[in-house]
Amino acid sequence: MITLNRFSFLIILCLVIFIAPSSGEKKIPKISIVVGSLLPREGEPDRIKNSPLSSPFGIDFDSKGNLFIVELGGGRVHQLTPTGNLSLLAGNGTQGYQGDNQIASQATFNGMHNVAVTPSGDIYIADSWNHCIRKINSKTHIISTIAGTGNPGFSGDGGIATQATFNYVMCITLNNTNDKLFVADLKNRRIRTVDLRKGLVKTIAGNGNQGIPEDGSLALQSPLVDPRAVAVDSENRIYILERSGHALRIVDKTGKIYTVAGTGEKGFKDGPALEAQFNSPKHLCIDNNDNVIIADDQNQVIRRFNPETKIVTTILGQGIGNPSIQLKQPHGVCIEKNYLYVVDTGNNRILRIDNLY
Repeated sequence: MITLNRFSFLIILCLVIFIAPSSGEKKIPKISIVVGSLLPREGEPDRIKNSPLSSPFGIDFDSKGNLFIVELGGGRVHQLTPTGNLSLLAGNGTQGYQGDNQIASQATFNGMHNVAVTPSGDIYIADSWNHCIRKINSKTHIISTIAGTGNPGFSGDGGIATQATFNYVMCITLNNTNDKLFVADLKNRRIRTVDLRKGLVKTIAGNGNQGIPEDGSLALQSPLVDPRAVAVDSENRIYILERSGHALRIVDKTGKIYTVAGTGEKGFKDGPALEAQFNSPKHLCIDNNDNVIIADDQNQVIRRFNPETKIVTTILGQGIGNPSIQLKQPHGVCIEKNYLYVVDTGNNRILRIDNLY
């Protein structure tokens, strides 16, 4: 077990950002280093330390404030308590598909990309290169596969999830009632759901073909470029992020799909959403105001899409938000209470942004 001193658990960086005189009484955001440390060019040398993480990719919280972290390169699942205790839950750093129906500490994984945690602490893991979704039971700590067979393919819609096949499960996210997982089934170019009560799987977007969907068409009958991540807002609108499509799409409550941000060409441009540009965005989450937060990987920034104003803005990286902080291949983003957590994958650390609005 690795213990972080409670008072050094968050290294608070008070950020001074340049605000135009007309901006009024805006809050000045702060950044905390939750796990990992500053880089040499970002702060005082005596604060630099080795990170206990290896290529962290996904994070989520339970209702008690415990943070769960999955690693792509390290192959481990960690838990960080509110008091700063970091412990290893599962994985030993090797690639494999072992441990089902045993204590989670005996499990191995292959390319975990994402994690979704229920308020009670049940942990769902996108075991991406094993083409499946696994669960760590919060009470028994037993791990099991709840969707997928471990083999790539596309089958099983309408049937039992453990008998269905997937092809690179890149992102999973819970709905607002925590009884359904939304799944970005990357190489099948589909968004699917797993009903956690009935154990059934079905497709809700994508017909398996590669292409840009036509605005207003039925999502089930439409192609997708490469659905990398998925999230659901408070109105049950489904957002789909496409990495090489460089775009954000939405499936509305009638089942129709629209592109809401991105031109489809890679670049770095804020402003009106359909004129904005992304460069290989990888992950997204929904904040408490139903804004979409995007980890824009190759631009090394975190972006925000406001569905009311239809504007895309950059909130951290490339000298924005805090000129000293330099992101490297940011992947996971997560909202917990009023804080935005960012997985700065290339720097093996997790950041927290306070007073975002």
